Amino acid sequence: MMEFTDEAVKSASIQQLESLSEELRREIYETVSVCGGHLSSNLGAVELTVALHRVFDFPKDKLVFDVGHQCYTHKLLSGRAEKFHTLRREGGLSGFPKRNESDFDCYDTGHAGTAISACLGIAKARDLKREDFRVIALVGDGSFQNGLIYEALNSLKILHTKVLIVLNDNGMSISPTVGGLHEALERMKGEHSAEDVALFERFGLRYIGCVNGNSFEELLPALERAKEAMEEETVLLHVVTQKGHGYPFSELAPMETHGLSPKAVTKEYSSALGEELSRLAERDETIVAVSAAMTDSLGLRGFFEKFPDRAFDVGICEEHASVLCAALATQGLKPYYAIYSTFLQRAFDEIIHDVCGQDLPVTFCIDRAGATGADGETHQGVFDLSYLSFIPNLTVAIPKNIAEFRKMLALSAEYPHPLAIRYPREGTEGEADEVEIGKFEILHSTLSDIVLFAAGERCIRLAFSVRETLLERFGLDVSVVNARFLKPLDGELLASRREVLVVTLEDNVKVGGLGTAVSEFYRNSGKTVLTFGYDEIFLPHGEVASLMEKYGLGKDKIVGEIVKYARR
Repeated sequence: MMEFTDEAVKSASIQQLESLSEELRREIYETVSVCGGHLSSNLGAVELTVALHRVFDFPKDKLVFDVGHQCYTHKLLSGRAEKFHTLRREGGLSGFPKRNESDFDCYDTGHAGTAISACLGIAKARDLKREDFRVIALVGDGSFQNGLIYEALNSLKILHTKVLIVLNDNGMSISPTVGGLHEALERMKGEHSAEDVALFERFGLRYIGCVNGNSFEELLPALERAKEAMEEETVLLHVVTQKGHGYPFSELAPMETHGLSPKAVTKEYSSALGEELSRLAERDETIVAVSAAMTDSLGLRGFFEKFPDRAFDVGICEEHASVLCAALATQGLKPYYAIYSTFLQRAFDEIIHDVCGQDLPVTFCIDRAGATGADGETHQGVFDLSYLSFIPNLTVAIPKNIAEFRKMLALSAEYPHPLAIRYPREGTEGEADEVEIGKFEILHSTLSDIVLFAAGERCIRLAFSVRETLLERFGLDVSVVNARFLKPLDGELLASRREVLVVTLEDNVKVGGLGTAVSEFYRNSGKTVLTFGYDEIFLPHGEVASLMEKYGLGKDKIVGEIVKYARR
């Protein structure tokens, strides 16, 4: 067995590299099976990453991964093999490239489309400082749909610098790649025409390809050729790989094995979204669904199959998807845009300008809201309540369970204004009464002087746990309210509360969300408001419960603050 080191790769024979690749693949599979993580994308990029380490001199040369779904082999070859079993665990290795983790990681990534811009910036800094190293971007074909890629390519001739762009084409993002560029790349895998190559050469790129990215016999000479050519110009090396390569179950199901969880959850909100949206669409022909390359992850596969003419996957183009929804709504359709919280951040301007500025009935179904756990800083959905809270015309809803989520979706079908419904990945079905826009729900009422306003399933569960501890240890009872709308707040209920201590709990950063809104409502009222949410940091990777406890939503901390006030 060869060592998982950059040095070993440099001196190995082709046969040894092939054996090493199988060992790396086995290590990745066994670790991801325990820790969770991105499987099929990493399996497909093993040979490509090994070859890059063979040809280039990392960390002197700089390798930037777009997104980072393919970085596990790189981690194993860069001195982190002994810690690889800690992948995505709190205090262990991140599932994405991290500058603070290794000198081999020169740029933090996690969202699509950033790698070429980053490489151009690093390369330009190199030129200005008269340094000598090469800069390589490893970009998937799914990311090549993102508009940021073309903003970067457009500046190639302006910046006058040289990088290597390795286009890892496996025909997939998380879902299968779609659109005009995908069709061009498919042609280029065969007998591509000069017109297809000109697509890239017009930007000032020298095109080399196509190369089998799972074959060292093809990869190594192609990379050497690209390395030589990039001394004079920016090069695009088109490499074709197979997502899930080496493990038949993953090759045959690359979407299902793109990301694995370390443990199964009993119920996901995404399943309810697909079920309810399909049910609503059967009765209402104006309902359409939009996804940005995450159809299956968001529970929409059934809808796409049942209503193919009313379902649109636009690729990794979150801003475009928002404008598309707005335009569809201007023509009398009812768009539902399903997206992860962390990716909705990319469409912030379009939410304001195109959807809410025109007061259009677009429903944003915001999955993976709140702490998401093992994917770390770039994927925690803890900012949405804050950045949505101040946008005019937008209603923001936070269901207490899946049953209430279903009620909100039913309500949305007739709602004539922009609506955002945010929810975590996992939840319980539970029960729910009818929902009215802007109305809270009293879950437990007592004559105490303390009331807890909790937003969302996790925080309602936390509120009842706090209540139980207060009652058992200190004889204090508290009222609990389901604060299921951030906008509009239930001003009537808030004004009617006689409690003097008001506590807010939200699975979001503390600034700008529920706590801020309730504090503003009660300003100069004589009430004391204690707000609990996440501290003003980027949450690292770890278990959700641990992150909540450690970074602002710890039960003992909340209980302590309430008791401290009650004993005054």
